[in-house]
Order: sequence, then C-alpha cells, then structure tokens
Amino acid sequence: MITREELIAIGHYNKPHGVSGEISATVDVDVDVLKGLSCLVSDIDGIFVPFFVNACRPKSLETVLLTIDGIDSEQEAAKLVNHDIYALKRDYRQESDDADADGYPLDFFIGFELHDSDGTRVGEITDVDEQTENAIFMVSRGDDELMVPACDDLIVEFDLDNKVMVMDLPQGLLDLNEK
Repeated sequence: MITREELIAIGHYNKPHGVSGEISATVDVDVDVLKGLSCLVSDIDGIFVPFFVNACRPKSLETVLLTIDGIDSEQEAAKLVNHDIYALKRDYRQESDDADADGYPLDFFIGFELHDSDGTRVGEITDVDEQTENAIFMVSRGDDELMVPACDDLIVEFDLDNKVMVMDLPQGLLDLNEK
C-alpha cells in the first residue's frame, strides 16, 4: 500500500483530450523526468492508486498529454480531472535534475526540522525560494521566518525517518534574520 510519506506532489490532471482516454495534466517536472517515473499516483477515494503511463507528450511548457494504461475513453479520463498527481519519492529522487548532491530535490525537505550542527533547533523548513541564483530554505521559527542558504556544503546530514536536517550554519547567520 502506498502512503502519503512516500509521495511528492508534481502536478494535477486537467481535462480529457479527445475521446480515446488521453488527458492533459499540468506538471512541475520536465517530460524526461516524467517519462522516467515508474508510475504516477493519485488519491482516489482516500487510497493512493498507481497509474502507469503508456505515452507522454508535451503540449506547452507546463502541460503534457498523457495516455494511461487502462484508461481508453473520455469518460474514464474524466474521473481523474482535478486530482493531484504524485510521484514516488524514490523515483523522483533518481530522475530529478534540480536535486542536491544526495539526489533529493530541495522541495523534498519542506516539513523537515532544521538543526544547527551544535544541536540547536532552528525551526521547520516551510518553503524553498529558488527565485535567486542561490536557493534559500524558508524556515519558520515561532512567529519569525528565517532565510537559510540551501547549500550542499552546509548540510551535515539528514534523517529521512525523523524528518530532521542538520546544517553547519556559519556563526552569526541566524542573527542576520533578526529584526
């Protein structure tokens, strides 16, 4: 059985395309990454169900047209409309181009608790800002939001089971975030 913890959201289904079961989807990954995944997963009536892609072709920069095994009519494709699309984290890790040195995409760490290498709890990683040349972890600490460089060189270790990341933060970095 697939659990939520094994998944990472990568998009959603839009609407059927044609009458043969093809469906359009908006995705946050490249077509090559999508083609490399073992399956796509969606929550159907509270159960995470795998769907196997037979064909995938780009429609626009963010939209693809998918042919899914077992879905061969417009009515069957319509059942997926507005459902979120997930990838198995283990597959996404291997296929993603925007991954860190250990193979995980930076947004994989959202929800992780961040600790300094001296054992101090810094806060929870709530977002990743990749708008700048250097990606930044947005970290919630109480009412404050801190910005911490998402740099491989600073990451000491991370515990996937307990969702904890330990970073060797430069002295004074957290003081820069104070108002």
